[in-house]
Amino acid sequence: MRRPVHATLILGLILALSSACGGGSEAPPAPEPEAAAPAEPEPTPAAQPVEPPAEPAAAGPGNADAGAPLYATYCASCHGPKGEGDGPVSAGLTPKPAKHSDAAYMNALSDEHLFKVVKQGGPAVGKSPLMAPWGGTLSDAQIRDVVAFVRSLAH
Repeated sequence: MRRPVHATLILGLILALSSACGGGSEAPPAPEPEAAAPAEPEPTPAAQPVEPPAEPAAAGPGNADAGAPLYATYCASCHGPKGEGDGPVSAGLTPKPAKHSDAAYMNALSDEHLFKVVKQGGPAVGKSPLMAPWGGTLSDAQIRDVVAFVRSLAH
């Protein structure tokens, strides 16, 4: 008579274990947390008008001597120290940087054009987006100084 008791205990144990291990019905899913109220969207700032660059000629000519160290700092890595388009970064650039020493090319460009490309970057004048805008770094007076220095390279 012992056998039926053992069989009943073993069968009960198997049923209990299978229930505990997922063999039985699944536990009800946990309730989903209540959704938080959506945050108020931040107001979109009004579009700031893009101020046109100051006219370099109207603001006075730049100082090439003052522009030389600025050119060395911000321009020579691509355009080269003498404006040959051979700065250390130029090897990896396509298109290649402009040759500021090329008088035929550079003298055909107005000071306003050069000012705009330095201040707003290449795309502002239909050139490469790799030419960075320096208007957030250099003041208008400093940009005029850089333009004056660039002019000195093309003579």
